[in-house]
Amino acid sequence: MPFLTRKALVQAVAVALASASSADGWMVGPGVAGKAAGTSTGTRLAATTIEAPKTVTDGIGAEGVIRPAGSGRSKPTKDPYNPDFIRPLTFEEAYPSSTKAYIRVTHEGTGETMSVPFRRIQLADKDPGCGHLDLYDTSGPQGVNPREGLPKLRKSWIGRREQNGDATPTQMWYAKQGIITEEMAYVAAREGMDPQFVLSEVARGRAIIPSNKRHLELEPMIVGRNFKVKVNSNIGNSAVTSSIEEEVEKLQWSTLWGADTLMDLSTGKHIHQTREWIMRNSPIPVGTVPIYQALEKADGIVENLTWELFRETLIEQAEQGVDYFTIHAGVLLRYIPMTANRMTGIVSRGGSIHAKLCLLDHKENFAYEHWDDILDICAKYDISLSIGDGLRPGSIKDANDEAQFAELLTQGELTRRAWAKNVQVMNEGPGHVPLHKIPENMRNQLDWCSEAPFYTLGPLTTDVAPGYDHITSAIGAATIGSLGTALLCYVTPKEHLGLPNRDDVKAGLIAYRIAAHAADLAKQHPRAQEWDDALSKSRFEFRWEVRRRETGRRGRGKGLCVLGFNCSNVRLLASPSSFPALLPRPLTLFCRINLTWPWIPLLPGLITMRPSTQMRAKTPISAPCVDLSFAR
Repeated sequence: MPFLTRKALVQAVAVALASASSADGWMVGPGVAGKAAGTSTGTRLAATTIEAPKTVTDGIGAEGVIRPAGSGRSKPTKDPYNPDFIRPLTFEEAYPSSTKAYIRVTHEGTGETMSVPFRRIQLADKDPGCGHLDLYDTSGPQGVNPREGLPKLRKSWIGRREQNGDATPTQMWYAKQGIITEEMAYVAAREGMDPQFVLSEVARGRAIIPSNKRHLELEPMIVGRNFKVKVNSNIGNSAVTSSIEEEVEKLQWSTLWGADTLMDLSTGKHIHQTREWIMRNSPIPVGTVPIYQALEKADGIVENLTWELFRETLIEQAEQGVDYFTIHAGVLLRYIPMTANRMTGIVSRGGSIHAKLCLLDHKENFAYEHWDDILDICAKYDISLSIGDGLRPGSIKDANDEAQFAELLTQGELTRRAWAKNVQVMNEGPGHVPLHKIPENMRNQLDWCSEAPFYTLGPLTTDVAPGYDHITSAIGAATIGSLGTALLCYVTPKEHLGLPNRDDVKAGLIAYRIAAHAADLAKQHPRAQEWDDALSKSRFEFRWEVRRRETGRRGRGKGLCVLGFNCSNVRLLASPSSFPALLPRPLTLFCRINLTWPWIPLLPGLITMRPSTQMRAKTPISAPCVDLSFAR
């Protein structure tokens, strides 16, 4: 089958740099959200919280200003060892009514006290215990110069294990021994779960904690269907656009707006150096598709790819701290003919590379044949495997076909082989799938892959909306997340159209954070509804500006609140004397804001709306109805 290749650029230095990837000059070490559960086995939680200091960004960027997201192509970094980083948007600028705070968690096995971050939203609620809301936070340490990198939170944890000489230092191995690691205690506090429950889910293989022992800057998180639904952000340069500075900025943008994990899919210049800067500045797990870099090392010629070159790439990336590999080992030679009658063939880049290699010499996929060798590398570094869906459907017409499910069945076999070597695993899924076919995907994955975490791209529920696929896919993401998918790979407005910029990343993340939260509500995840209840209460109490702050978003225009109209132009008189003695509930009030007469009594004695002179002058066009739900 045809495949487009790219000329590799500056690859000779990559392997030479691998041995130096953890040098002190590149690396520098700490950190949820919400209120953690009470004292649990293996962990003690302090009763007090610590407020983080305000962000300082001195020394970041040549001019210390935030660059607007451009739409044109950018040039590669001139000096990959000395990038001119852009000042990032700070936590305070993104969330002006929130503070970043920490809870103290003591790991009983070692006595070490850890600081677990969360975001505290200040509320103008006078009721006891309702003055703030604590939320899960992924933003990472603030005010850190990217040249220096993040603090090494896990340095002492890993150091103790290496001194103990643990032969297989994976989270699954420790869980099977009944040992609660620092990472398990950390994620238990973030999730509000008992550490023993975290341990049991990891030992069972139903959850993973992606945490390469070389990624010392990591703030541990967990992926599993019995925990909060997580969101992945994809970034990466190409042969024609983006730079190290922009990719690090996309990383910072991703963590600020809620990405739980990140994949570096770079295929352009300075792949090794780009990934090094990303790793040293990432508080979240970072994944890659190693076959991409291996192909660049082969000068973009598929025929030059070998197992030896692929293995070299795995070790190089492992030494840098990559937390999980996407490897398309389920694309078997006998499955390729199943795609012949598809409308869109094989759309996965990794899948197409392996398929072409199989067809060249009529040999089996080398990743499948060398799976045990791959597992040995992963076990040494505690790298999780994300078994790729190389035969995923690229169109609605191809959804749930024979090729897709044949690969998923093989993923189950590879999953159990990985567990036998204590390697953590998640399975990747589609793709383009209409709503009525989504449940079958979830059922088959749980059954065939023994309940390993499912990691899905969307799925996109229709093919008719290029430029809006972050919406079409968020619909599918919320659906499959509610059925049990643990990690959702976001889609940006640039899907199928081009390389996303910083603002595309934000748009995709917001759509997927909404989808993930909707899935948590559907699963009745503990404490998921707290946010909804706080926002609903503020709406009922007419705290409009508070509602805007509680969403963690700024309005799209001056005076614009989250209801979608200018609150300063509408006077809602809701004093106690305005309400009758008996207030019927639930009560829904629909009103239009382009009123031209001076007053309208709506449900006498309850509310009077008086459009201002300014409003009458500026809103000649009919505005949409606004739903003010009074139900509590």
